[in-house]
Amino acid sequence: MTEKEREQVALFRYGLIAPLLNEQIDAKTYFEQLEGKVHSVPYYGKRTVAEKTIKEWLYHYRQRGFIALKPKKRTDRGNSRRLTPEDQDQILYIRKKFLHMPVSVFYEQLIKQGEINKNNISYSTINRLLKKHNLVGKKISAIPERKRFAHEHVNHLWQADLSHGPYISIDGKKKKTFLILYIDDCSRLVPFGQFFTSEKFDGVRVVTKEALLRRGKPNLIYADNGKIYRSETLQYACAQLGITLIHTQPYDPRAKGKVERIFKTIQTRFYPLLQADPVDSLEELNERFWRWLEEKYHRRVHASLEGKTPHEVYQSQLENVHFLEDTLILDTVFLKREHRKVKADSTITLNGKLYEVPPRFIGQSIDVRFDEKGIFVFEDDQKVAEAVPVSMKDNAHAKRVRSPFTKREELEEDTHV
Repeated sequence: MTEKEREQVALFRYGLIAPLLNEQIDAKTYFEQLEGKVHSVPYYGKRTVAEKTIKEWLYHYRQRGFIALKPKKRTDRGNSRRLTPEDQDQILYIRKKFLHMPVSVFYEQLIKQGEINKNNISYSTINRLLKKHNLVGKKISAIPERKRFAHEHVNHLWQADLSHGPYISIDGKKKKTFLILYIDDCSRLVPFGQFFTSEKFDGVRVVTKEALLRRGKPNLIYADNGKIYRSETLQYACAQLGITLIHTQPYDPRAKGKVERIFKTIQTRFYPLLQADPVDSLEELNERFWRWLEEKYHRRVHASLEGKTPHEVYQSQLENVHFLEDTLILDTVFLKREHRKVKADSTITLNGKLYEVPPRFIGQSIDVRFDEKGIFVFEDDQKVAEAVPVSMKDNAHAKRVRSPFTKREELEEDTHV
């Protein structure tokens, strides 16, 4: 089992214990719902999971965190054939355009268009995915019944989303902006939000880290099926922090009514201020937005809060706010992850560039995690080394450490002479 597969299994296990960890549901009711249910487990395939097993996973997670959910390392290898979250989103998006098409024909169409490989993804895999999202047969579900709800405690649930922001002038050119934010379901307070000039995951990482530092940790994060919220990096981070990440049904953005409402409020109350007094930079846009949030939105009576402001509701429940005990963990949990085989010259390739790691990793497959600040080698979820860019000029004069495979290769050559 590869390290990637171990992490995917751990994510699956976290998904089963998360409702119990964050008290989303009564334990007895939860286990009754799971009784006899067949799960599609990464690497292992279809399995039922016993109540005792789930309780053991929960216990080990509380003792040692996310790493305790990983299967123990084994010497055998397995080939996991499954769709990534990104693959699923793409297939569901295409299916929306061809609802009239029988699944068998749709499956052949995916193969023909190069979306999937027939040798890796079976017809039954696609059929199960479409059934799960009610995109099979004549009774394809319409917009679900909508009922209003609100959680009683702050930081129980944060709703997350991205919205298109105003155009601003940067270096004489008009640039489009995107606003990423969280809103607390109970108090309607915005833990944090920020404008960016791209829709990439880096924005979600920045906003999530700042929100956690400023307003504490939520039990649940509720987001749509956008690529940035389905990223494995966010899934790993939430699992390690003890946060349950849940998603709306595909093509159902109205399920997140409160975050849609805050975007509308921003459009009608904040954006007109920019038209009257335009900003000159992204930095100024964010500074003015943060000031407006704190001075106007957070301290304005909200219609659904019984005459209170978001700030008042949040402050009245500070006993329910749990801040991170170790904020330094945020420096590592949001790192992007890859696995690389270290070459005989002690180098790896990442994003088309060559990096050097300590010689002791030669010949090994290593866990590499990175962001714009650096590239790091991890073992058992602990940072043990940093990869540095290879300088061909410096290496021409450097004394190289001999590969541990050199002697073996020389002996093999001698035996063939």
